[in-house]
Amino acid sequence: MQNIKGTYDYFGKEQALRKNIQKTLQDLFELYDFESMDTTLLNELELLTSKYAGGDEILKEMYQLSDQGNRKLGLRYDLTIPFAKVIALNPGIEFPFKRYEIGKVFRDGPVKRGRLREFLQCDVDVVGISGPEAEAELMQLATEAFRKLDIPIILKWNNRRFLGEILASIGVPAEAQLSVMLTLDKLEKININGVENELIGKGLESATIAAILALIEMDNPNFEQLCDKYNLTTQPGASEVLVLQNLIHNIGLQDTCRFDPFLSRGLSFYTGTVYEIFDASGSFPSSLGGGGRYDAIIGQLVGREDIEYPTVGLSFGMESIMTLLAERPTQENSAANVMVIPIGETLPQALIAAAELRACSIRTTLVSGKRKLKKQLATASSKNIRYVILIGESEASDDKVRLKDMAEQTEVIVPLDEAIYLITG
Repeated sequence: MQNIKGTYDYFGKEQALRKNIQKTLQDLFELYDFESMDTTLLNELELLTSKYAGGDEILKEMYQLSDQGNRKLGLRYDLTIPFAKVIALNPGIEFPFKRYEIGKVFRDGPVKRGRLREFLQCDVDVVGISGPEAEAELMQLATEAFRKLDIPIILKWNNRRFLGEILASIGVPAEAQLSVMLTLDKLEKININGVENELIGKGLESATIAAILALIEMDNPNFEQLCDKYNLTTQPGASEVLVLQNLIHNIGLQDTCRFDPFLSRGLSFYTGTVYEIFDASGSFPSSLGGGGRYDAIIGQLVGREDIEYPTVGLSFGMESIMTLLAERPTQENSAANVMVIPIGETLPQALIAAAELRACSIRTTLVSGKRKLKKQLATASSKNIRYVILIGESEASDDKVRLKDMAEQTEVIVPLDEAIYLITG
């Protein structure tokens, strides 16, 4: 018996780390006034394969199934499409609407470090804000989240509309631009030779391919250089980049948020700004998060492609974050604050004491009195449990407990309410 490849069970220290990361992010999301949401794991296959769904690569990795009524279904492969479905099905939602969701998604893809088949995703999305303040706030959120997690990051960002304007200026047909963008997005993985081979396979004219290669051979071009070279200053995508770039500088995020003109991300539904987050030290190669603007999905789902619902999202790469933090040395922490040990025939008194401790929000473990006391105390010490409450028959008859402070190596016999005062004080 074994787990399916790319799936894991989590418990002990590993689960404690995962829950701590989730709580850190959840607290921050609520500080930014995002509402919690849970969307369905099971969805209609037609929804998951719709025009503005995940793109060809992700659709190949989707788990497909059918129910007893032979309806075609699929397991969600991300949290974005189910979220768009919620907005489409609930026209009464007041905009702007901000939500966060932490939940499992499923992809039948290659398994590698930080990439699983059953994994946790964590998304924040804003519907109803068309201006760059939505992107800027999510960039602030990402920066603060990784600061709290003690992970230095670089957030690379671009604008797909602007990249499309560059490609149009060098002769890439409109119908081929998305495909070319997805190839450019893989530049660091497949290098310039790989890009050239993919471009040749797309049937582009040789002059257009040469112009694309000349573009990517530029030495870290900035936004202004590209506007001048391709005469794009008055184009709408260029205007969007300029406004967001100025906003990033004005809020002091220019060192963390860096413009990357070749970034487009692998999903097909992005319509404007896109961004991706990486470990600034370079020691962890996988993405730590990403997202962007996708204004067209919801209109597509309600059958109104002429209407845009301005939407921006950010997805944290939870499994990558957890893998990165799991590699760091951690200080041993105790799960329980107090261990209660009955000695002799005092189990009822021990259960009552444990209940009162828990009623005071003190995390308490109750252990059997069958093991030798020396071993029980050694267990408490190994788990960094500071306080141990012993209840023998003499303590029970006097309606008291013996409180041991494992750190100070002291003990006192006191009523339970006084023991609680000493533990919490």
